[in-house]
Amino acid sequence: MAREAKKHTRATRCTESPWTIGHPRTVSLQREYNAAATAACRDSIPTFRRHPLHQSPLASSLRMNEKRPLPRATLGALGVVYGDIGTSPLYALKEATAAAGGLSDPAAVIGVLSLIFWSLFLVVTLKYVVLILRADNEGEGGILSLLALVQQKVGTASMWATRLVALAALGAALFYCDAMITPAISVLSAVEGLELLDPSLAGAVLPITLGILVALFAIQRHGTARVGRIFGPVMVLWFGTLAALGAREIAAAPQVLAAVSPHHALALLAGHPTLALTILGAVFLVLTGSEALYADMGHFGKRPVRLAWLGLVWPALLINYFGQGALLLTAGEPVTNPFFALASKAWLPALVVLATAATIIASQATISGVFSVTRQAVQLDLLPRVRIRQTSPDERGQIYVPAANTITFVAVVGFVLAFGSSSALSAAYGAAVIGTMFITTLLGAVLARTAWKWPATRIAMVFGLFLALELAFLLGNATKVASGGWVPLALAAAMFAGFVTWRDGRARLRHELRARAVPWSALPGLLQNATRVPGTAVFLVSHAGFVPTALLRNLEHNHVVHERIVILHLEIMRTPRQDRTTRAWLEELTPNVHAVHARFGFMETPDVTEALRGARQKGLRLDDADCTYFLGWHLVRARPRPGVAGLQGRVFAYLQRRSAQAAEFFRMPTKRVVVLATEIDI
Repeated sequence: MAREAKKHTRATRCTESPWTIGHPRTVSLQREYNAAATAACRDSIPTFRRHPLHQSPLASSLRMNEKRPLPRATLGALGVVYGDIGTSPLYALKEATAAAGGLSDPAAVIGVLSLIFWSLFLVVTLKYVVLILRADNEGEGGILSLLALVQQKVGTASMWATRLVALAALGAALFYCDAMITPAISVLSAVEGLELLDPSLAGAVLPITLGILVALFAIQRHGTARVGRIFGPVMVLWFGTLAALGAREIAAAPQVLAAVSPHHALALLAGHPTLALTILGAVFLVLTGSEALYADMGHFGKRPVRLAWLGLVWPALLINYFGQGALLLTAGEPVTNPFFALASKAWLPALVVLATAATIIASQATISGVFSVTRQAVQLDLLPRVRIRQTSPDERGQIYVPAANTITFVAVVGFVLAFGSSSALSAAYGAAVIGTMFITTLLGAVLARTAWKWPATRIAMVFGLFLALELAFLLGNATKVASGGWVPLALAAAMFAGFVTWRDGRARLRHELRARAVPWSALPGLLQNATRVPGTAVFLVSHAGFVPTALLRNLEHNHVVHERIVILHLEIMRTPRQDRTTRAWLEELTPNVHAVHARFGFMETPDVTEALRGARQKGLRLDDADCTYFLGWHLVRARPRPGVAGLQGRVFAYLQRRSAQAAEFFRMPTKRVVVLATEIDI
């Protein structure tokens, strides 16, 4: 049995866990099975040579999104992926033309439209739709998923790997700030349409906006699976309305189509050298939400995301922007809000309602993205454990993170109250988004070199172009810092500091635990004279090869052990998900003492029950009613240190003590859990 278990271990462990501590036993075992595992995998899994994932059952299951009916997946992508960028016409052109010299300047209008056209083409279509969507981590996207994909090629221990982690952590922090601003500016810009219906309603804009946001965040705990079903049709109606409103104005002033020529964009920037960066910072508002194309790819697959953009979203946005521009060119009177001015007075109430619905959908997609990124950050050791609730029994992506929901809600309400209008909030919007996009481009260049094997010249030409464009937008958004852009940047800096503090603290904690660790080889001696009691004890262990601290404390204080012992090791991989059929495997350490290894992807929540279920399928005899679960709780105390290092130590100790309990996080049967504490100074 032990020999078969070891053989199975070597045949399935094709990828080393990124979190495995490099202790001598693990290193020697890794050397021992490294070459054998590759050969065994090639023999046992025929697709190893053809597919880089060398896990055909998993690869097949993770490509299921691409096997969905294409129309249904495309409709879903319209409802989730494009909510943010799809609501940009509410405020983007108004702010950009105002920055370029006023809504009544024809040259400024044409120049801004030209900048919008080429920005959408180069950044969204070429960079994201054509190129970055190729960088899928077994179907998943997003900056942390991209980091995990890069780490599969460059490893996790080198100096460059550490810098890449820091870079991705900064990108994730900036993403959080974007997610906090998007609901505020989107809902505000839609509700401001009430002022056009009746100027006396101006005082109701803030209360109505806050009411919508309170309701939106309140429903998160119930899950959004049912609401999500209507997102797609509503957004189809929204984009169809955008195109219809814009087409009518373009037909009345076709001269606006001259903006397709790039010389108008260059002429605008050259003619206003002192305002060029300010103009670029305002034009960048049309690109907010671009990162969602990549971040939400895993929900629907590449083809639906690309088809939705090329077939409906991109044409509708361009037609609407050009329609707003045509209206400004032909209007005989000042236009305060060109988007709502596209509709007649009779249709204006319906447009306000539809715009509000679209902005709620955009906000919902952003909030759901916060939940997903939070889970990824926890699994990749950038955040403490937090409570994660599964809100749908069928859809694994439907989760609710109470802590993230509360923090995001407080920040969104703060933005609404502090800035008061979409125009004021646009000054803070964009500074965080461009940072995430810039970091995505840098990581994409690393991936192109390490995984795609692009030559340096091609990387310089392709990614150099994107970096140059985004650097210009980055400088443009820098002009907003004094007028509000510093707020999201300050929040991002605080979040980044939190990521670094937690990651460094975890590294120090692992170092201290390793210094105290007892290897598995010492188990026979530890158990030799211990009194046996009936039942099965399940111990969680952080690192394979070591005796769990809870087992040591139990022997020290109670002087007994159970008849059967299971040491459970849960690994978090650099891939999004693991195939359930091959998730767990066994290793017999001594008679009646088994080690169970189970792997979970960074998009999954580790589940002890599921891990043990997989072990039973591999032959482990285990009765749930007979099990007692033991957890080791590390009570961390910070050693006195001066300066920043001392502050980081105290913050980490505080977070460690208040992170979610392992029993809840790992979905253990809490009524049968025993917690044994170990005090550790770091």
